[in-house]
Amino acid sequence: MDVRTGVLGCGLRVGIADHAHRPGEGSRIVAVCDPDPARAAAAAQRYGDDVRQTHTLDELLESELDAVFVVSPDHLHEEHAIRCLEAGLAVYLEKPLAVTTAGCDRVLAAARQSGGKLYVGHNMRHMPVIRTMRDLITSGAIGEVASIWCRHFVGHGGDFYFKDWHADRSKSTSLLLQKGAHDIDVLHWLAGGYSRRVNAMGALTVYGDITDRNAQETYKTGHDWAEYEQNWPPRSQTGLNPVVDVEDLSLVNLELDNGVLASYQQCHYTPDYWRNYTVIGTEGRLENFGDDTDSVVKVWNRRHRGYAPDADRVVEVERASGGHGGADPRIVAEFLAFASADVPTVTSPIAAREAVATGCAATESLRGGGKPVEVTPPDTALIDYFERSRASSS
Repeated sequence: MDVRTGVLGCGLRVGIADHAHRPGEGSRIVAVCDPDPARAAAAAQRYGDDVRQTHTLDELLESELDAVFVVSPDHLHEEHAIRCLEAGLAVYLEKPLAVTTAGCDRVLAAARQSGGKLYVGHNMRHMPVIRTMRDLITSGAIGEVASIWCRHFVGHGGDFYFKDWHADRSKSTSLLLQKGAHDIDVLHWLAGGYSRRVNAMGALTVYGDITDRNAQETYKTGHDWAEYEQNWPPRSQTGLNPVVDVEDLSLVNLELDNGVLASYQQCHYTPDYWRNYTVIGTEGRLENFGDDTDSVVKVWNRRHRGYAPDADRVVEVERASGGHGGADPRIVAEFLAFASADVPTVTSPIAAREAVATGCAATESLRGGGKPVEVTPPDTALIDYFERSRASSS
């Protein structure tokens, strides 16, 4: 029998649910929900004439569902996830888990109290380039991890994040959290630990000076790459969100609980758009060149005089189809297997919470003059619950 699945939120990330619409093959989309009738109708058309269109969460929960994709705006994740968990649904919750640490803990507590299945969509754990680096690290290719540096070049930041609600800190906390949660989770995963102290600096250096703003907030429903290529240089952008009060340039230092030191750098107006990770170990280092198609990971694990561009080992990254380098279909398949058969997962609700908590602490530091801020770990009862859940599904 197919897992009857709903979609809550029909904006930019609605396409992730396409991978769950496999009628007769284990899962199908049966209902969609969005307060905008046009968005709901457009989403329903993706899945067939028999898909129910709803416009409130109450209406969606009245549908006969087994699972739901919560892909609503970030500031609604907490409320929506809790309602769906309490209704007994398996929940795929798009990252970030919430926009505050306390909000994350409330979602985790609701999953624990209801016994509901919570899955957080940190799809980068399924990206081939990240999996390649992880496999190299766990195989001992560079010894023990000592430090990780991530440079995130968000070349189309002005188009992705400063023309809708992402630019408003009341709805996203910061792009250091909203956009950075992916990378912080990867830093934690590759390092094998969680951040416990951070300090950060950042500023609104470009987009705050642009006065051409929309009259009201809009919601993006897709990427127009042809348009984005024309929006250069960054200060020529038009039609920004009415509220722009998040930083477009951020730098963070992180001290993890296992002694690993890390850094994360994010800029929203670079001419290119990709992530570069450098992982330094006690016996070498590795680095990715490209993070989607045609990517490689280079490993240096013997001494060189000067830079050795050919490296000591070059590992081709698997070519895969689907969004985010093939990660999207894989993460949806993992969620559906978890929802229907309790299979173990690569993602972790606790790890998702730690990414948000680190982003929140870094934002506090950034807006507090760069002072160090401690990252509070989750309650041990929550850790024990989700660790037991993962163990019982293994």
